[in-house]
Amino acid sequence: MTFTRYAIYFAPPAQAEWTIFATQWLGWDMEAGTEVAHPVIDGVDVAASTDVPRKYGLHATLKPPFRLNKGQSLIGLQDACERLAGTQPPVTLDGFEIARLGRFLALRPVGNTDSLNALAAACVRELDSFRAPASAAELDRRRASGLTPEQDANLLRWGYPYVMDTFRFHITLSGKLDKPTLKTVQAALEDHLVPLLPAPCQIKDLALMGEAEDGRFHLIHRYALSG
Repeated sequence: MTFTRYAIYFAPPAQAEWTIFATQWLGWDMEAGTEVAHPVIDGVDVAASTDVPRKYGLHATLKPPFRLNKGQSLIGLQDACERLAGTQPPVTLDGFEIARLGRFLALRPVGNTDSLNALAAACVRELDSFRAPASAAELDRRRASGLTPEQDANLLRWGYPYVMDTFRFHITLSGKLDKPTLKTVQAALEDHLVPLLPAPCQIKDLALMGEAEDGRFHLIHRYALSG
């Protein structure tokens, strides 16, 4: 399969009960590379609510999607991911909660996130040589939403505004929703997903992802955190 971009994710363990439900909720299994049927929940149009984040799969971004730089290769990136994972220890979180981020819903970690933020920063920094510089059009598109000086500096240095000190770990569960729908969907997730969430939760590996030509992300390989 040919990939147009790559990314480093936290991809929840495929066999966990909460992963299975949340994968069905989004409708795209990035590990198997297949669409999956949405759960049927009274009063919720799951397909419409998850249309925007579906192509990314169930994940939290550690290094945002990037095109390969000139002179770099997927094999080289894979080797670098393996080396990086060998220097980083697993990260333990107290758990997750459903949170509103603007008009969309996501899982956010509860408790201290210093180790998690350090892991994400290492992914951004140590793999940056593989990232092609952002084009002028990409810079303009990012800036159109309005960025702080710190976010703009990140955009120029790392190709994405929300990294390093502005990084906020989250597992996206919906697109932008109007207020009534937001309330209904959040209630459904509180009922069906929250009881399945692990507490604590351990991040044990880095997931190297590839974006196919249709925009869907696929799992290429997991690299165990063994530092």
